[in-house]
Amino acid sequence: MPTTPDAHAFAAWSRERQQRIEGVLESMLPGANSPASRLASAMRYATLGGGKRVRPLLAYAASEVVGADPADVDSRAAAVELIHAYSLIHDDLPCMDDDSLRRGKPTCHVAYDVATALLAGDALQSLAFAVLAEPKRARPADGDACRVLAEAAGYAGMAGGQQLDLDATGATLGITELTRMHALKTGALIRAAVRLGAQCGRRLADDERRALDRYAHAAGLAFQVVDDVLDVEGSAATLGKTAGKDAAHNKATFVTLLGLAEARRHAEALHAEARAALEPFAAASRRLAELADWIVLRTV
Repeated sequence: MPTTPDAHAFAAWSRERQQRIEGVLESMLPGANSPASRLASAMRYATLGGGKRVRPLLAYAASEVVGADPADVDSRAAAVELIHAYSLIHDDLPCMDDDSLRRGKPTCHVAYDVATALLAGDALQSLAFAVLAEPKRARPADGDACRVLAEAAGYAGMAGGQQLDLDATGATLGITELTRMHALKTGALIRAAVRLGAQCGRRLADDERRALDRYAHAAGLAFQVVDDVLDVEGSAATLGKTAGKDAAHNKATFVTLLGLAEARRHAEALHAEARAALEPFAAASRRLAELADWIVLRTV
C-alpha cells in the first residue's frame, strides 16, 4: 500500500492485532512441560512466531462493523487460526504436497516427523473447537460459531476443496471448476473468519450478512489469485515457502488458465467487488477494506 497516514494507521492496527492473537494463541497451546511434550512442541512450532494472521485480522476487522470489543473476538480469531495452522501441517505432508518449507522454516513433518506432524494437526483442530466451547470464553452464539467453523473446515469447505485439488492434479480444469475448488479450499475459512467476527456485536440484518459474505467470497478468491501469481513471480526467500510448486505438481492455477497479466486483472476485479460489498457499512468497514487492499497489493 502507498505510504500515507492511513496506511501507517492500518499497519499499526495490523501489528497490534497480530501481537494480540500471538499472545492469545500462546496462552491456549499446551506448554513445553506438558505430557506428550514432543506433540506440544510440534503444535507450538507450527502455530507460533510466523504467518500473516490474515484470518484473525479479518475476524477482528469484521467485528468492528458490529462495534465489538476485541476481547470478545479473541477466542474466535484464535480458533480460525488454529484450524488454518492444522491445515498447513497436513497440506505439507508427503501424502499431500510433500513440501519442506513453510513460513521460512522447515515444515512440521521435516522438523519433527510425519507421525508427530499428523498428530499435531489433529490436536490443533480439536483445540480450535475446545476454545470456542470453553465456558469462560463462550458467548450465547458460540454454538453457531462451532457450526460455522466446522462447515468451513470440513467436507463442504476446506477438506472438500483439498480433495478437489488432489483430484485435479494433472487434469484440465476450466475457470469455473478452479474457482469452485478455491472457494472451498481457501475461501471457506476466510468467509468463516468474517462471519465469526461479525457475530460478536450488534445483530446484523439479513442484507448486511449477505454483503459481508459477498466481501469475504471476493476477498478469499482474490487471496488465492494473488497466491498463484506470487507462486510464479516470487522466491522461497521472499515467500517463506517453496516457490513454483504448483507448476512442479502440474496443477491448474489462475495463472496457467489466464496468464499473469489477466490473473492480475482478475484479482483487481475481485478487489473492486469486495470493496463494493462494504458500501452499506461506510466507515465501520474501514479495516475490512484495507485488508482487501493488502490482499491484492501484497508481495508475500
